[in-house]
Amino acid sequence: MSDVSAIEQFVKQYKDLKTEIAKVIVGQDEVVNQILISIFSGGHSLLIGVPGLAKTLMVNTIAQALGLDFKRIQFTPDLMPSDILGSEILDEDRHFKFIKGPIFSNIILADEINRTPPKTQAALLEAMQERAVTVAGHHYKLDLPYFVLATQNPIEQEGTYPLPEAQLDRFMFAINLDYPSFAEEVEVVKSTTSDSKKSVNALFKAQQIIDFQHLIRRIPVADNVVEYAVALVGKTRPNSDAATDLVKNYIDWGAGPRASQNLILAAKTHAAIHGKFSPDIENVQAVAKGILRHRIIKNYKAEAEGISEDQIIESLF
Repeated sequence: MSDVSAIEQFVKQYKDLKTEIAKVIVGQDEVVNQILISIFSGGHSLLIGVPGLAKTLMVNTIAQALGLDFKRIQFTPDLMPSDILGSEILDEDRHFKFIKGPIFSNIILADEINRTPPKTQAALLEAMQERAVTVAGHHYKLDLPYFVLATQNPIEQEGTYPLPEAQLDRFMFAINLDYPSFAEEVEVVKSTTSDSKKSVNALFKAQQIIDFQHLIRRIPVADNVVEYAVALVGKTRPNSDAATDLVKNYIDWGAGPRASQNLILAAKTHAAIHGKFSPDIENVQAVAKGILRHRIIKNYKAEAEGISEDQIIESLF
């Protein structure tokens, strides 16, 4: 199959996938889009939202529709690395046997990742980066495709261990989850308080998703689009000549080169789901907020004046 017909096939399957997810998930269209873009780009996502916005249901539904294994890990202050990676035990023949932990799944929901100490966070982050884990000196490869969706609750900061900037940088997207609209909430209440149960069909196989990830990497990108993405990231750095007044006044640290790489990868996927064979500047702008939001560090002045990351990113366009 040629890449052109493969992209046409991808557009069709993506539309079917969105329809399937919409059977269970009401609204949240932009959030679902960003999660799917990061899956098909081979990245991970950080979901930021208050409790009760159906984050677990959303990830579970997406995993079912993609035909992938799904595990949820509830992060707590007493969670140890071995609780997520697995551990070696002595079997009845007195041989060491490795019992796999919940990290051995295609899609992992790391619930409230900032509730667990850095040692356990680091164990998950190795798996995210290397797609492999090391336990007792043995190296274990994880099944592909592999996708981590971590959640953070933005309101309760007591007893949390905020992720350091270097670890935040490993997430392709930071996605803000908002309350549903009035009409959406009415629909949610109607569908969740009745006796009917909606089933989600698996539309993909694991190998198909891997093939689409490779297809997206093969999409060509014009030099001017790559240069635009790199320049956009450069503008977020307050000590750069290209930095805007807003950046110089309100940002302590800008985004690094990983942001430029992710902008191009996500722009390719964004173009592909809209049936385009190459991304343009509009596709880069469409994914920029989710990719830059967690990579720019605001100063106290920005906090005091209520300037949001999104406002700063919009001003760069």
